Amino acid sequence: MQVKALACELPKESGQPLSRYSCQDLVREVTQRGIVAKISGRTIWRWLDQDAIRPWQHRSWIFPRDPDFQSKAERVLDLYQGLWEGQALGANDYVLSADEKTSIQARLRLHPSLPPQPKEAMRVEFEYERGGALAYLAAWDVRRAKVFGRCESTTGIEPFGRLVQQVMEQEPYKSAQKVFWIVDNGSSHRGAAAGKRLQGAYSNIHLVHLPIHASWLNQVEIYFSVIQRKVLTPNDFASLQEVSQRLLAFQDLYEQAAKPFEWKFTRMDLHGLLNKLKQTPPLALAA
Repeated sequence: MQVKALACELPKESGQPLSRYSCQDLVREVTQRGIVAKISGRTIWRWLDQDAIRPWQHRSWIFPRDPDFQSKAERVLDLYQGLWEGQALGANDYVLSADEKTSIQARLRLHPSLPPQPKEAMRVEFEYERGGALAYLAAWDVRRAKVFGRCESTTGIEPFGRLVQQVMEQEPYKSAQKVFWIVDNGSSHRGAAAGKRLQGAYSNIHLVHLPIHASWLNQVEIYFSVIQRKVLTPNDFASLQEVSQRLLAFQDLYEQAAKPFEWKFTRMDLHGLLNKLKQTPPLALAA
């Protein structure tokens, strides 16, 4: 129990010049403290594994600071469940999740990449020349599993407006009853002004903003993660035009087998998370 308790402390709390503990660090610490006379790293690992304690791992997070975090998040989660203001969405209502993937580089490798061989992985030259960068804007239809995307030289109000136009001027969105666009708080679509601007062009559009720092609630980010794995890694392109062509071609390939994401995080899960966070004051995290 003492070893597990030590593993659940930050090293700096004991004056250690470490950012995190490894098993061997814990071996040294527990023997110096006299908790045990002798112990192996394997034994410590086995003890910690019983409770899935892994002090050598870490992940980044942002403590919710939006005063309206719960209400804003609930609106988005309700839309994923087919609800708006307590009422079920109709057959002529649509939900789109949209965002921008910025600064996608074209890295021109100084030697051609070599394909995989028996007992040898694909090899990609480390050195490259920069061939420029572009932004990829996409909107994901949550219930129809359809993606709309475009490449632009940069992000901003006008490029995002062109994405909206690309979607809203075709059916079924053009004649839909309501079209909900879930977006974050980026400058391209921030605040009430963005909603009014878009509604001035399309009366059936409803811009729904996520809480601040809550892109993890935006389903299009799942699609972007697929793009990152399947299209952009490794980054090996002959030109910026090739980047654009591959991104847009992948949309067609992806839609051939795409299904709506199985979104399981609900209002109840949100309430449980927020109650858990209430037990950890923000100042304690920053100390």
